[in-house]
Amino acid sequence: MDSVEFRQRGMEMVEYICKYLETLEDRRVTPNVEPGYLRHLLPDEAPMNPEPWESIMEDVENKIMPGVTHWQHPRFHAYFPSGNSFPSILADLLNAGIGCIGFSWAASPACAELETIVLDWFGKAIGLPDDFLALKEGSKGGGVIQTSASECVLVTMIAARAQAIKQLKMQHPFVEEGQLLTKLMAYCSKEAHSCVEKAAMICFVKLRILEPDSKCSLRGDTLAKAMEEDELQGLVPFFVSTTLGTTGSCAFDNLEEIGSALQRYPYTWLHVDAAYAGNSFICPELKPLLKGIEYADSFNTNPNKWLLVNFDCSTLWVRDRIRLTSALVVDPLYLKHGYSNAAIDYRHWGVPLSRRFRSLKLWFVLRNYGITGLQEYIRRHIQLAKRFEELVLRDKRFQICNEVKLGLVCFRLLGTDRINERLLSQINASGKLHMVPASVNDRYVIRFCAVAQNATDDDIDYAWEVIQDFASEILEKEQADELTEIMDRKKKETLAQKRSFFVRMVSDPKIYNPAINKAGTPRISTEAMSPTVDGAPMIQTPTSNNTSSWISWPLAFLFQSSDDGPRLRFRHLDTTVGLPTSRRNSATGGGSSPSPENELNIATTRSPKRSPILMRKKDKNASTRNGLNP
Repeated sequence: MDSVEFRQRGMEMVEYICKYLETLEDRRVTPNVEPGYLRHLLPDEAPMNPEPWESIMEDVENKIMPGVTHWQHPRFHAYFPSGNSFPSILADLLNAGIGCIGFSWAASPACAELETIVLDWFGKAIGLPDDFLALKEGSKGGGVIQTSASECVLVTMIAARAQAIKQLKMQHPFVEEGQLLTKLMAYCSKEAHSCVEKAAMICFVKLRILEPDSKCSLRGDTLAKAMEEDELQGLVPFFVSTTLGTTGSCAFDNLEEIGSALQRYPYTWLHVDAAYAGNSFICPELKPLLKGIEYADSFNTNPNKWLLVNFDCSTLWVRDRIRLTSALVVDPLYLKHGYSNAAIDYRHWGVPLSRRFRSLKLWFVLRNYGITGLQEYIRRHIQLAKRFEELVLRDKRFQICNEVKLGLVCFRLLGTDRINERLLSQINASGKLHMVPASVNDRYVIRFCAVAQNATDDDIDYAWEVIQDFASEILEKEQADELTEIMDRKKKETLAQKRSFFVRMVSDPKIYNPAINKAGTPRISTEAMSPTVDGAPMIQTPTSNNTSSWISWPLAFLFQSSDDGPRLRFRHLDTTVGLPTSRRNSATGGGSSPSPENELNIATTRSPKRSPILMRKKDKNASTRNGLNP
């Protein structure tokens, strides 16, 4: 591609980008594809011969775009904003066109100096103390652009670790650094970003995660108590990472309390991560949220989140740049130049050596919008979040789960976490909206963030209508499922009760005939039984207090249930009971009227397990009745 074709394709690409951003609303927010979808659409190997540009752009629309999550979509409300604007896009285009690698002043003087100037501009707009500004008279601080907040946390922890090891080495000169490293302890809140934990893993230091208060804010007394406990265990506190605007709920740690508590630990580094919220501090009414920044050793925020600058652009300021660079300086001969002592070399301010000309896009945005334009943009997003909060509060089925100070609203349906999980899952699956969950005070909540650059009230109203519709559907189904579950449970309980009742009354008739318990051992009484009625025995109550019926009423049902006459044998009586054949004979008019004994067909049988002693006693009683002496 030569410059002639580049002009043509460049104009086409600008037109494609404009059309994409203008028609985003017509696309699904999230793609409807499965993992591995693209592998089946593209060849296994790169093409050997050049392909026409038209074919490439056709594949972009037909194969790439179906798998894109559209972060600039007006229905995208997940995470925090992904900054973007036309000035920033043009600056990135220029950056790519220049193609310099600004690792030192000599490698590209404009790249190095513009970064220093723009970081001072932005630091002043936020309201940082003069100690953080590189060009302020007498200042030892300065700012640098990193790739992300994660890298900001990592490099500051590396610097704090180097400082702590240096101090411990002075106190214990004969102890190896590896052993001193095992004593270092870092701290953060449970609400802090996961990058703090990752940084601790990379630095091989211990990290203690502390519980915040009910508003998800880390307090000074909590930190002080933890540090005192660790000191008693022989550990050395060296780094504290605080958050202004947590990822989960946009909560704010109490920076002033924490800073005061750290006055007892002069060598402990205090870092402030304000990746999202820090951009809003350009508004005068929001600067009180920065209270306590005078105690901090470093501060970072991400213009690529909420300041219309596209990724990557994470700004980091330090109070003492020597403390930062001394931990990261590697100075081979081929990187040295004659102005090393007079200029800033940003290769000493971070992990990578290579650096893009990222300050261009921040410079373009600050100049094209101005501070007032950016303030208006921030305030508009906060108004949209407040509008959504009001809509949620009007619906008694929902609750707000965070203090809505900026552009993030955390809400949930009243009920279980499972219902809220189903709600979010079904909304995201529909492609109408996109939101993500968080855990706030150990409860599942849904995050709703104003994200799109040109978001309107209609976008907020539409989002709330979608949420309400899905909530109503889920709650109706939940109520139906709950009713069905209750009915099924009652059916099972009733069936179990019936089964238990039947089993017990058959196996132990004393349970349902208390008279048996009073009378002692049951006796067979022919007076208790009446002749059959219509071929079925009738169970009667005892005629006197001295007799009792040992057979319970459900057995009559058994007798009537079969024409064959079931025969039942009771373990506690040597008796078998069954219907006689005379029942069938009587139906045909044959036979005489039976006696009660014959009607029940009661037959005394000898138990095979009867003991010989009992048998001898029975024979003796029989002889006595017959008038015979033993």
